[in-house]
Parts: sequence; structure tokens; C-alpha cells
Amino acid sequence: MNRRRAEQGGRRAESVAALWLRLKGWAILARRVRTPVGEVDLVARRGRTVAFVEVKARATEADIEMSLDDYRLRRVAAAAEAVAARFVRPGDDMRIDAIFIVPRRLPRHLANVWHG
Repeated sequence: MNRRRAEQGGRRAESVAALWLRLKGWAILARRVRTPVGEVDLVARRGRTVAFVEVKARATEADIEMSLDDYRLRRVAAAAEAVAARFVRPGDDMRIDAIFIVPRRLPRHLANVWHG
């Protein structure tokens, strides 16, 4: 039951993040893109920038800071690389972003969080 609730919470957080990005002028190209090496929560485009977005939802600001580590970022980067050809056109910039969702706060969008 906890896993199911966590899954529903993750989907809600991704929906909030997608809405936030759309309000900021991004187009959502895909959600929950799975690959053998990892998953990308959202793929978004604004102009010539394609962002592969990791969404993290936690109960507090303190918890959110610890939720995105190098291991998770490496998996998102590997997944992004695996599917980049589907979304990135010649001349586009590609990056890994994160959006943090905490109750009763605006989403926090961090651009270009992976420099691996």
C-alpha cells in the first residue's frame, strides 16, 4: 500500500511540475520515459533547449535537499542520453534539470543540475 501511495504522489508531483513548466513557457514533450538504464520524469522544450527533468517531492525543504544525489543524477543523465535522439534536434541545447515539490510552496526549478 505504501508503494502505491508513493506512486500516486509521484504522479501528482510530476503533474504539478509539468504545469509549472508550461506556465513558464515550456512545452512538455514526454512524461515518464523509461529506458533500460533509468527513467526521465519529464522531457520539456523551450525554444532550442530540451530539458530532461527529474521531479522530486518531499514533505519538507530539508528532505528535498537530500533527495537528489549523484547516483540518481547519473541514472537520469544515462536515460536522457539513451533517448536524446527522439527529442533533440541539431543545434539544440540539452540539459538535465530538477524540480522540487514541497507542500504549500511554489515548485523550485533548478536548471542544468548535471555537469557529468
